[in-house]
Amino acid sequence: MSTTAVLSTRPRAILFDWDNTLVDTWMTIHEALNHVMVAMGKPAWSIAETRARVRLSLRESFPLHFGDRWEEARGIYLERFSAIHLERLNPLPGCAEMLEGLASRGICLGVVSNKTGALLRREADRLGWSRYFGRLVGAGDAVADKPDPAPVWLALEPCGVDAGAEVWFVGDTGVDVECAGNAGCVSVLLGDNLAAEELLRYTPHFTFADPAALLRFVQGL
Repeated sequence: MSTTAVLSTRPRAILFDWDNTLVDTWMTIHEALNHVMVAMGKPAWSIAETRARVRLSLRESFPLHFGDRWEEARGIYLERFSAIHLERLNPLPGCAEMLEGLASRGICLGVVSNKTGALLRREADRLGWSRYFGRLVGAGDAVADKPDPAPVWLALEPCGVDAGAEVWFVGDTGVDVECAGNAGCVSVLLGDNLAAEELLRYTPHFTFADPAALLRFVQGL
């Protein structure tokens, strides 16, 4: 993918990460994680540790933390998260307007998240945002999770667009930038939340301070 093509091509499809790209869920994730940490006899994490460490899906990350008991831990986490996530769901400022603006211009939108698929779609329904997306792909929906490209391919099916320079992947972490690269898409960082070590490893094609800036840029292409 040439730099010229990336800079001049208006996207036909844009895929978004969900947690902390479109909605603020850090405190919900943090509470559910510490609930399972205590239940499994592990030390609790600070919110800074949660923000720095949470990147992969449960089936990728929990075996690293809990070994052979990871499926038990996943069950405890999901039970707690399911009990609290809707009441604390908080869309990030400007995201609803951005999604409306992009969709109204005929750009096919989708979601690729490492949140469990059923929880992801429940949250989108609660916000009334499901109408914006051709497909919402969560952890467990594809044969592998981010940063594998499989969920990108699955999310693009309703768009009729192949992964490439006409597809943007928008997220807030290095895993999102990595996933975009693995799928051959344009990587877009929304906000400035990359951890220090991620800044050394990942370089997105575009960085936007907020949803309004992203929308204005697309409108100008």
